[in-house]
Amino acid sequence: MFRASVLLIAVLMSSPAFFSAFVAGTMSPVTALIRFLIAVPVAASMMMVYRSITASYHKAARRKRLNDAIASSTPPNV
Repeated sequence: MFRASVLLIAVLMSSPAFFSAFVAGTMSPVTALIRFLIAVPVAASMMMVYRSITASYHKAARRKRLNDAIASSTPPNV
């Protein structure tokens, strides 16, 4: 199952074809849908690259928040 962001990017990538097929009537609707089906894996690979690039920043921010929480906590009274 694809994420909503992938489908949104695929719709945006194929929106000129959708416009030509359903509004202007200069393209076959089948051709527009085929272009959308091609755009879905392209958008998924684009999002995969984006997530792999930004994953290291997310991990560093999580590690910093965890270290700050540990440093600000007081030891229990025994």
